Amino acid sequence: MPRLITCASDRAIGLNACIDALSARQFDPRDEDSLAHGALCLRELGNDRRFLGDLIARELADRDSPPREQGYGPQSIVLSSPQSGFFLRANIWPAEQDHAVQASGRGAFQYDVPHDHNFSFLTLGYFGPGYRSDYWEYEYEDVVGHIGEHVALEPKGRQQLTPGRIMLYRAHRDIHSQIPPLAMSVSLNVMHADGSHGWFDQYAFDPAAGVITDRLGTGSSEAFIRIAVSLESDAALDLAENFGRSHPSDRMRYACWDARAGIVKDDEARDAVWREAEVAGSRLIAAEARRKRAELAG
Repeated sequence: MPRLITCASDRAIGLNACIDALSARQFDPRDEDSLAHGALCLRELGNDRRFLGDLIARELADRDSPPREQGYGPQSIVLSSPQSGFFLRANIWPAEQDHAVQASGRGAFQYDVPHDHNFSFLTLGYFGPGYRSDYWEYEYEDVVGHIGEHVALEPKGRQQLTPGRIMLYRAHRDIHSQIPPLAMSVSLNVMHADGSHGWFDQYAFDPAAGVITDRLGTGSSEAFIRIAVSLESDAALDLAENFGRSHPSDRMRYACWDARAGIVKDDEARDAVWREAEVAGSRLIAAEARRKRAELAG
């Protein structure tokens, strides 16, 4: 389960002071000194009980200002731009009885979706009773990453992000399935930001069956290659064929094969694409190609 970080301070520093303190040194949660510094900054930001409400009120009142840049869903508020290996965000966690959950369903807020993360982050319970999570751990290096793959998941019980509690979610290690809090809650996060994160997989799991059910968080390059191939330009098709065989990211390679299979005219031609992919030199693509061919045959 995520690592519990013990960090005591009664000082409150506010958002700008927190950003400045974190920016003064590179945030790297793999380094104990950097992790301790990040946790202290988060603790002292959390001690400011007014900053988030004031920020939201200012932005709602100032209709002439451009909207705050968002990289997440409607429940997330990005509090700082990526810099020095981090960015800050606040996450809103509605309760089961709140209108947002009643109208949109639990899945819209990632509740009941066991998943890991391809980045590490610190989280602090800022407001409300805090969401609960069931936890598991797994060995990322032992996983190929194809849909339906059996994974050894080690159950770690249930914990709650209670007010003031700080936890470190470790990339490619901690899996959690979030449960709505008993009342609306807010968490504050120091997110580890690194350009390489987008090339590493993040998974959804079925713990009862012990299998991967989905790969999460596709990057922009994958979306662009799919769009380009769907337009059927010769340059895009040539690039997809090249990338499908040689790109360093298996996920990008898979996107190329999947895009090529998506534009052929019938199942026989689609099977031929996946048969070619099956021997393209990637365990992930080979497994996915076998799954796709089985679906076609069925």
